[in-house]
Amino acid sequence: MARLLLLTDDLAPSAEVLPALGLLGHQVRTLPAESSFGAVVAMEDIDVILVDARRELARARSLCQVLRTAGITSPVIAILTEGGLIAVNAEWAVDDILLDRAGPAEVEARLRLSMTRVATPDAEEERIIAGDLTIDESSYSARLGSRLLDLTYKEFELLKHLALHPGRVFTRAQLLQEVWGYDYYGGTRTVDVHVRRLRAKLGSEHEQLIGTVRNVGYHFVAARDDDESLDATVVP
Repeated sequence: MARLLLLTDDLAPSAEVLPALGLLGHQVRTLPAESSFGAVVAMEDIDVILVDARRELARARSLCQVLRTAGITSPVIAILTEGGLIAVNAEWAVDDILLDRAGPAEVEARLRLSMTRVATPDAEEERIIAGDLTIDESSYSARLGSRLLDLTYKEFELLKHLALHPGRVFTRAQLLQEVWGYDYYGGTRTVDVHVRRLRAKLGSEHEQLIGTVRNVGYHFVAARDDDESLDATVVP
């Protein structure tokens, strides 16, 4: 049984913030999001902190950032609506996210993985390096040289997925399945929109990192000074 702390301004029971909690046997404490951080830090026996980010996104992001900078070591998971996913990026400094409609099995798995990562702090996270691009999975951040890319959660996941398979061409349907998941019912146009946004954020000098194969899909091309290409390197 995990010991969870839910930070929310919703006066409803925790099972209404994240319904799956009502079907799991975890111990859940609830505090207002405005609680003093002294009260949060004092709870040393907390396994995971859940932050209610269903409504006030900017406020929830600030709360997650302060939790991390305050030196709290418990993993932080943000609870979002599907519409809120577009606002999530590396600046949130969270360990994971959960949709408020996530089922018990998914919630249980994400809690278990979050606690496992914290329990093995010596295990180094992998970085993906391709030319000037560095993708750091541990901080959900991507950089071009020293420039931090301001990516949403799905933009980061899409870039990471392509970079992990340099040269491999993915159809739009494959990317929807492997990045967005089996339960996503949006059209393939979603992939085109995210690729366009990613290229814009990479900038004109690096937008070619995401190549297009006409009438097929997209692939990752690590750039170099000459006309050849380099494989992306995964660094432990």
